[in-house]
Amino acid sequence: MSVVHVTAENFKSTVIESDKPVLVDFWADWCGPCRKLAPVIEELAAEMGDQAVIAKCDIEAERTLAAMFQIMSIPALLIFKGGQKVDEIVGVKPKAEIRRKVEAQL
Repeated sequence: MSVVHVTAENFKSTVIESDKPVLVDFWADWCGPCRKLAPVIEELAAEMGDQAVIAKCDIEAERTLAAMFQIMSIPALLIFKGGQKVDEIVGVKPKAEIRRKVEAQL
């Protein structure tokens, strides 16, 4: 499965109404650590297949979503389950750690 790009228009259907855990990577093009984490997010999407939804949200294009979730530092990875935020990872972390946190919600 590939990374889904979330926007204000599709956030509810993609994240809130998902029957699977959802990892949302809040990022920006100008953010060096975000660019470093991007291949890890792509790999997780491919490896996890249809077990979880792996998504990205560009905070520059989606300022409303960034404000709604009080994103102060990026990259910020929010994990949702049943429409609720259940976990958060801020900064660049190893893929294994991110995967463990997503798998804990399966």
